[in-house]
Amino acid sequence: MPPVGAGAPVQDAAEAATVGDAPRPLHDPDPYSTPPYGEPGPWALAPPVQHPMATPAHGTPAGGTPAGGTPAGGTPAGGTPAQGPAPEPQPQPPHGVPAQPQPHAEPPHGAQAPVQAQPQHGLPAPAPASPQPHPPAQPQPHAQPQPQPQPQPQPQPQPQPHAQAAHPHVPAPHAPAPQPYAAAAVGGGAWQQYDPWAGPVALSHTGSGDGGRPRRRRALVLGAVVIALVAGGVGGAVGSYLERTGGREIELSQAGPESTHRDPGSIAGIARTALPGVVTIHTKGDTEQGTGTGFVLDGRGHILTNNHVVQPAGPAGEISVTFAGGESADAEVVGHDSGYDLAVIQVKGVDGLKPLKLGNSENVQVGDPVVAIGAPFDLANTVTSGIISAKERPITAGGDGSDVSYVDALQTDAPINPGNSGGPLVDAKARVIGINSAIRGADGGGSDEEGGGQAGSIGLGFAIPINQAKRVAEELINTGKATHPVIGVTLDMAFGGDGARVGTKGNSGGPAVSPGGAGAKAGIEPGDVITAVDGTRVHSGQELIVKVRSHRPGDKLDLSVERDGKQRKVTLVLGSADGD
Repeated sequence: MPPVGAGAPVQDAAEAATVGDAPRPLHDPDPYSTPPYGEPGPWALAPPVQHPMATPAHGTPAGGTPAGGTPAGGTPAGGTPAQGPAPEPQPQPPHGVPAQPQPHAEPPHGAQAPVQAQPQHGLPAPAPASPQPHPPAQPQPHAQPQPQPQPQPQPQPQPQPHAQAAHPHVPAPHAPAPQPYAAAAVGGGAWQQYDPWAGPVALSHTGSGDGGRPRRRRALVLGAVVIALVAGGVGGAVGSYLERTGGREIELSQAGPESTHRDPGSIAGIARTALPGVVTIHTKGDTEQGTGTGFVLDGRGHILTNNHVVQPAGPAGEISVTFAGGESADAEVVGHDSGYDLAVIQVKGVDGLKPLKLGNSENVQVGDPVVAIGAPFDLANTVTSGIISAKERPITAGGDGSDVSYVDALQTDAPINPGNSGGPLVDAKARVIGINSAIRGADGGGSDEEGGGQAGSIGLGFAIPINQAKRVAEELINTGKATHPVIGVTLDMAFGGDGARVGTKGNSGGPAVSPGGAGAKAGIEPGDVITAVDGTRVHSGQELIVKVRSHRPGDKLDLSVERDGKQRKVTLVLGSADGD
């Protein structure tokens, strides 16, 4: 046997497997008789996991491998040197217990390391080449040399899988060292590097076979986490879906297609009939602009609306009309009258006009259903509905003097808002019975032109009766002006009593009763108080004007007159005055 520290070659497997005359078993007898008998089986104890140790410097004794499997001062897997002092070397196991294989040792500086051939499956491992001479190395601490058995002629054993290779207890420092976790070839077989938590790793002559294992393990862990997250999300979604739907897709019931035909007397039927004849009007002047509504009177392009809708355009402003179908055209003023708050405009070169039919406001009764159509806040073709709330509501709207309009109006609760001005109020047969003109404000103030600064509808809207509007529209189309019926007297608008009192002098300083006028012919005198017109009480001068304006020039009126505390009746024929 060569001395410790000499480059002794690894013994032949057949020689190491014999002791005396009888062959020595490849491992100690199994006291538990664990199958398969005579060789290490899958239940044999696995060698502990260990890592390669660092290459010692020239002349430095190689440290032993601790029982834990990590060499002192060794290089961890992946080639990164371990930090900190090396652990104390552990004692070698007692005689008869195979020592743990040492990591592959580098030859000293300048010495040629023997190349260990990789055994092929089923073939005997070739004997390692004799090492080159080199200076003796320091012996391993606590290493006890073991006597070598005498070689005996022995048939070549068959390769045994998983058989542990025999080796000297103290290998030469510069002899080829076995790979970690693998024994030398015995009968052509070899232990592969073993990790109870990883698959087989191929033997390598150049480094540890477990260098990529932590990376693969991290990849496996990361993949498992991703799979778990995806599975959890899918499972949660499926569970939520099952909880909501009970496993079946929800489909809500819905009515099928139905006929779009509506009764002509219904709101939808009325709107369908009237909408094609309603237009939206936009005006723009030098300092003002506005939006309102109107409706077609005839096939020549005449459109009726309110005077306060076209007033912002002034004499040189722009007026455009948009029809229900979306077509637009420019328009011009034919005539207007501030006393009745009515105006007629005209578009030219437009085909397919749909004039609305005119009704009779004398036939309207309180409670009759009505529909209002317009463009409140520039929302074109808006339809609202309601009833006739009252008739012959005397209202005044506008500014002072000649701009004041006096209307014996139809009251309705159909919502009317800024932009509805000039639009039609139609009956159950889609016939125009009024022109929407004014609303009552929520602030408790008086009636005002619709859009005149009020916030919006509170259910008190007022429309000019169509009978009055028809007469004025005809005059505006035919002559460009409208006439007003008059009684030829000047009223005292400051009178606080009940009724309309005739003043004592005229507005320009002349007489209060016009000589030769309708009032003078009927015998009315200054200071008389007119209390009724055709049997209907009047309580102020405004109400008297409204009642008079609701008639035509030449109509006869029966007036109740109070003079010196006595009542008397007079009849007069209304005169005519230019609207200007």
